[in-house]
Amino acid sequence: MAWSGLWFTVAIIANCARGVCMGEDDDSLFRDEMAGVTPLEHEPRAHRRGGAGRQRDSSLAQRRRAAVASAVADRNTLADGGIEPLDAWYVSSWKRPGIQHGVFRRLKQGRYESQARLDLHRMGVEQARRELYEFVTEAFQLGLRSLLVVHGKGRTAGDQGSILKGCVDHWLRELDAVQAFHSAQPQHGGTGAVYVLLRKSESAKQATREQFSRGRSPTE
Repeated sequence: MAWSGLWFTVAIIANCARGVCMGEDDDSLFRDEMAGVTPLEHEPRAHRRGGAGRQRDSSLAQRRRAAVASAVADRNTLADGGIEPLDAWYVSSWKRPGIQHGVFRRLKQGRYESQARLDLHRMGVEQARRELYEFVTEAFQLGLRSLLVVHGKGRTAGDQGSILKGCVDHWLRELDAVQAFHSAQPQHGGTGAVYVLLRKSESAKQATREQFSRGRSPTE
């Protein structure tokens, strides 16, 4: 306890013991008892920063919230660098183990009607990366199976090739929903586009099971 506070407490107790507890002479008694006591100096209170400080704090908080939101929202796992371009006439072709040869052959021949189409012409690599990821993810969630992705052939034959074509060839292999892809037939863009086959989503499998169940009839 600070000395002034302790002295004040002792003075009050002593006066109460003498039967002089803060009555009509309180003010004069208090002055007499506290004569010679130096009041404690109070440290100045910290002042809140003005408008400029609050604006800086608000801006910093907004940037932090935006960074957290961006990290949560961006679940794109596709590679964002180190991908080689491909020649304009290179035939993209890939399938996962277990895909039936007949299914892959029909895909190559363009015999599966495309249920959705994505055109990446004139897009930068980062935009194309985002668009392809969102396109395939949404198509899979909707239960679509056959897609067409147009990436173009590059500027001219014989140059460094098409960076977007190389990126699409690389990215499609990284997506779990993709079962196979192959360069398209001439009428659908040729080597400037690819047919993409997606695996069945759980919702699509359930719909197939329900349709199969309704179509069966008991044997007589």
